Amino acid sequence: MVSKVLLEIIPPFTLIACRLLLGSLTLAAVLAWQHRTLIWGRHLWQIFGVGIIGYGISLGFQFVGTKLSTAANGSLVTCATPMFVLPIAWIILRERITAARLVALAISTIGVIAVLDPRNVGLNAQLFWGNVALLAAALTWALYSVLVRFVSRDADILTVSLIAFLGGLPIAIPVAAYELMTVGIGRVDFGVILGLLFLGVIATALAMFLWNQAFALLEAGRASLTFFAQPVVGTLLGWHFLHETISPLFLLGGLLIAAGLIIVSRGPSR
Repeated sequence: MVSKVLLEIIPPFTLIACRLLLGSLTLAAVLAWQHRTLIWGRHLWQIFGVGIIGYGISLGFQFVGTKLSTAANGSLVTCATPMFVLPIAWIILRERITAARLVALAISTIGVIAVLDPRNVGLNAQLFWGNVALLAAALTWALYSVLVRFVSRDADILTVSLIAFLGGLPIAIPVAAYELMTVGIGRVDFGVILGLLFLGVIATALAMFLWNQAFALLEAGRASLTFFAQPVVGTLLGWHFLHETISPLFLLGGLLIAAGLIIVSRGPSR
């Protein structure tokens, strides 16, 4: 929701560059405070390449898609990420696709559709390229998440996250410079600054570190299903802060998502 508001003022890749720079500075400050050192050598460039996929390409698709489509479409389409994680994890990590995970994925997917209410989703021609970009974002984010598990073996997740953030900058900064020269930005007030700080420090430095940590600790197919909690949390925040109405369909969807997470957490890992 914050991204959708800021994209009305700041172009997509300029917003990504700001987000990555703030996130990088935050993690670098934590590393300096804890006297940790960065990873060097071949492993560094592997992580940097993974960051290009996640924070250069995938975030680019996500922000462009969010700008060209709708918030409801963005929430629904990007929740396809766990569907892509399972086959990618099977190819790269040799993780088995178990019956429990398929059942959990199916139940949770139905729950997400119920929570978001497909009647709010737009499929008209004007939103086509935005929806395509959102689908590409879901696919590339699934690839990034699996690769994070691959490169984070025997590595500190804090340094992995920082290097990955830096990997997104070679794509974000040149495009952001072009945007500033051709499009410019709108009026930046205190609310916009607060939004940028939230995206950079909370939604990037903290949230992405926790996401990477989850994939380092859990199998990718299992960790990815927690992605389905996102629309539930978003709806609850809208209810609490914006006084939005929660429908019986939302309650049913939330229960289905919870059931899916319980199934996958109790199912065999192999």
